[in-house]
Amino acid sequence: MQHYLVEYLPILIFLGIAVGLALVIVLASLLVARQRPDSEKLSAYECGFEAFGDARQRFDVRFYLVAILFIIFDLEVAFLFPWAVSLGNIGLFGFWSMMVFLGVLTVGFIYEWKKGALEWE
Repeated sequence: MQHYLVEYLPILIFLGIAVGLALVIVLASLLVARQRPDSEKLSAYECGFEAFGDARQRFDVRFYLVAILFIIFDLEVAFLFPWAVSLGNIGLFGFWSMMVFLGVLTVGFIYEWKKGALEWE
């Protein structure tokens, strides 16, 4: 048990310092900063006009579809960089496995495109 504490002690110290520093910064900003917001600052919207719709209205499903597609293709890019860096070490198997991965993503992207999921009316 003591062995684990010795290994994790630097992490616990770092977390303690991070939490302590965050609290000091928040408290310092509350003490130093001017705390007199005006009526515009306290209004519901700071964009210059009143709300023109209900904030709890339903969102179109296409927003979620675009978000999911973004996550998928963002992860693709996240996998491409380490693959490209280690391409010399992983050989032909690594190359062709990534080509299969990219092929599956390309087929999925073409399917979404043909279904009209990316078109807005």
